[in-house]
Amino acid sequence: MLMPPFELHLPNTVEEACAIAADLLNSGDEFDWIAGGTDLIPNYKWHINTKPHVISLTKIAGIDTISMTEIGCMARLSNIAESDSVHPLVAEAASKVASSLIRRNATLGGNLCLDTRCFWFNQTEEWRSSIDWCHKCDCGTGSDCRVIPNQNTLCVATYQGDIAPNLMVLNATVHLIGPKGARSVLLHDFYQLDGMTRNILEPGEFMLKITLPEDIADWTGSYRKLRVRESWDFPEAGAAAAWKKGDRGTLRVATTALESIPRRHDEEVASANGDVKAICDAIYKSTKPVNNTSLPPRYRRNMIKVLVKRACEESK
Repeated sequence: MLMPPFELHLPNTVEEACAIAADLLNSGDEFDWIAGGTDLIPNYKWHINTKPHVISLTKIAGIDTISMTEIGCMARLSNIAESDSVHPLVAEAASKVASSLIRRNATLGGNLCLDTRCFWFNQTEEWRSSIDWCHKCDCGTGSDCRVIPNQNTLCVATYQGDIAPNLMVLNATVHLIGPKGARSVLLHDFYQLDGMTRNILEPGEFMLKITLPEDIADWTGSYRKLRVRESWDFPEAGAAAAWKKGDRGTLRVATTALESIPRRHDEEVASANGDVKAICDAIYKSTKPVNNTSLPPRYRRNMIKVLVKRACEESK
């Protein structure tokens, strides 16, 4: 698997990165952002949606901060997992991502902006060409989705990140920046339900950092993950829960690896009136995994009830 040619840009400041992005946009050149590269580089080696330009954030100082209320986009997951300065729920989630080797390179921003995955998409170029491509990487052919045949308007590739649901239940805010300036949005509003779009990032924007509420130390919770192996694997389903210490009425629940985006289930929790079984049943009814990951969708859907129950009852 040979890496396709591309021009690598190495800005030293956020302003320089935004200026490079603006120049490339104005010239009509496509580009990708790269942080740790643990997701983008394998995709490039497989020739999946490659771009002629790549802008790296690795040389920008000051965007790898780690504290209880702020984590920079370039913070390494290994440092987050081992830090005493972050919320225990965030550290727990970071410790469950892939393997220790990958965590040393992977970053918070990269994990939150993780590309969606699918059996038909995450394959070599030769394999994908043998089935006439798919909707997510159609190579200009207008190919249909292979998971839901006879349509090429919706991609159902699955988001399989660990950290997003945990930050969602802690009410994190994500800070974005690009040639048009900076903006902020709650993380559970950052994702957009489509396997190709994935999130609300506009052309040229990248994630700068996440911030957490000032009272974050008053919250507790846990994260439960279904995976094929105890290390390395992406989640096949995941559930995070958090509540203010001593006040179960503040319970929040979010899931991952069941759809094209992670989701916070405020409506399901509100309708259950604090009953954990009712929350599990409501989330079960509202999620519909598709057959594009290692484990069958029926099993993943049934297991989410188990994961939600365990996450909600931890340290009760």
